[in-house]
Amino acid sequence: MTTPKPATVHTQKANAPRDLGMDDRDIDRARQGLIAQHPTGVLEGPLGVAWDTSRHDYVVDGAQPDTVHPSLWRQAKLNAEHGLFSVADKVWQVRGYDISNITFIEGQTGWIVIDPLTVEPAARAALELANTHLGERPVVAVIYTHSHTDHFGGVLGVTSQEEVDAGRCRVIAPEGFLYEAIAENVIAGFAMGRRAAYQFGPLLPPGPTGHVDCGLGKGLAIAAPSLIAPTEEITFTGEELDIDGVRVVFQLTPEAEAPAEMNFFFPDFGWLCMAENCTHTMHNLVPIRGALVRDALAWSKYIDEAISLFGDETEVFFASHHWPRWGHDDIVDYLRKQRDMYRWIHDQTMRFANHGYTALEIAEELELPEEFSSQGHTTGYYGHLVHNVKAVYQRYLSWYDGNPANLWRLPPTEVGSRYVALAGGADAMVAAAQKSFDEGDYRWVVEMLNHLVFAEPDHAAGRALQADALEQLGYQSESATFRNAYLTGAQELRNGAPPRREAMRRGFLDAMTVSQLLDTIAVRLPSDLVGGRHVTIHLTISDRPTEADWTIEISNRAMSSIAGLRGSSDLALTMPVEYLIALAANEMTVDDVLAASRCEGDPTAFEFAFGHLELFYSGFPIVEP
Repeated sequence: MTTPKPATVHTQKANAPRDLGMDDRDIDRARQGLIAQHPTGVLEGPLGVAWDTSRHDYVVDGAQPDTVHPSLWRQAKLNAEHGLFSVADKVWQVRGYDISNITFIEGQTGWIVIDPLTVEPAARAALELANTHLGERPVVAVIYTHSHTDHFGGVLGVTSQEEVDAGRCRVIAPEGFLYEAIAENVIAGFAMGRRAAYQFGPLLPPGPTGHVDCGLGKGLAIAAPSLIAPTEEITFTGEELDIDGVRVVFQLTPEAEAPAEMNFFFPDFGWLCMAENCTHTMHNLVPIRGALVRDALAWSKYIDEAISLFGDETEVFFASHHWPRWGHDDIVDYLRKQRDMYRWIHDQTMRFANHGYTALEIAEELELPEEFSSQGHTTGYYGHLVHNVKAVYQRYLSWYDGNPANLWRLPPTEVGSRYVALAGGADAMVAAAQKSFDEGDYRWVVEMLNHLVFAEPDHAAGRALQADALEQLGYQSESATFRNAYLTGAQELRNGAPPRREAMRRGFLDAMTVSQLLDTIAVRLPSDLVGGRHVTIHLTISDRPTEADWTIEISNRAMSSIAGLRGSSDLALTMPVEYLIALAANEMTVDDVLAASRCEGDPTAFEFAFGHLELFYSGFPIVEP
């Protein structure tokens, strides 16, 4: 790997240590209640080391370097606190061994687990830590607060499908959880996974010139996520469950931080869990990895609703990330600031939009007022104001700014070639960019040289200077996700993209409905190979009685799957769901499935429909063609 460059004089000035004027009590909150830490801090997984706390010891022990924004350094220190913590009587959290928290509630007979982290090794280690120091208990319920992977992907570390099927462990989630988890993590998962490498920076070496933090937590534990489908869904705000003798009242918050999400309150104890709707950072209204744009207005109103429903009785607040807060007045003040921040971003963006400003212009115009910029929990360590403004604009007005010049723009390689020619050639463009770099105008350098890299990706001087400029932008970024993206872009320009590997995800497929499996498969159909023929297949899934019969049609180069057996068919096929999962996971071929299934009709229909499916691979280029 190419050695990173030091901070320039411009970056040193931008990152000069200063009094941030933020709440000094956060470090006490982050450390309060520590009971124990993992004995080694190293969690082994099937892909090697899943987590190692020592990778970020330099944050704990060191002074702020000039390659890290001072505010981000503060957040990085807070996120470096790790271990098993007492939150309240009968409530504990394990924090700092994944990007998210796992919470353990003591029920009458066992553990109620809230959000079992991203991967199995991290969740298993957290459960072992709790059992070792608090007394061993069976896991009798798992609550998924929402449909993002870091809140369910480690479920097999705390329970099993067999325990759930036997009724010994309940799995509770908000309405629509399974659909949204699959839509985000599988339908768009391969592209999103690649982009997530920029958002979270897992390939950056930890250190002052590399990975420092993720804003929402220290980083992602590394292993393949899994999923157990919920056994119960919460369908309305105010719904109350008795979970192993503990009363819980739920509040649904769809389309806020996640498409399917919920807060909940423990009325007998005054504990409020705000899931990921309130954390100690300004959150994303759309993450840079990609996702559906979140509804900032609804988000603000849900927080207000939580204040109205639960605020008077709340004495302890905890969430799916970061550290808790204690005391009624402090919690309500915190919730109000969170509420008002999302409302302010929404209203001010649309105020400028209705004056005719575009998203780019609004992002340059708006600055966080002192009420928010003085608070760590309303600072953009994970989200970023300039990106959130664009998300609000996109939700209402789309990506298009109304200027027809931007309605059908040329692709980057074509634009790049023409800009390079306009500049007088690649060397002239690099010379102009070097002058801007020396002046500290790194955003303009990146703008210019992006055209050169897409026009001439092998131009060594252009790639090198583009990397240098991205690197300085990363060093200056208060947002951890922006830093990770800039530094990952610089790393790949210097060293190339990571190796491309087949990226199919078996762990999610096992939990899907048949409809979701068929939709996932349909995305892989290359339309140019299925023209000129209409095919109908009657598919019967022998071990899914509630969703057994399906009609699959290839018509006009598109694959449709319809519940029930409709009309006549070219082929009738009966198989267990495992064969469909194995086909989707590329573990069985079409010939394998046909040989093992009961078939009536023309087997070439199945070959035509399922024999051309494309494979998706990780590591596709991002900062070059």
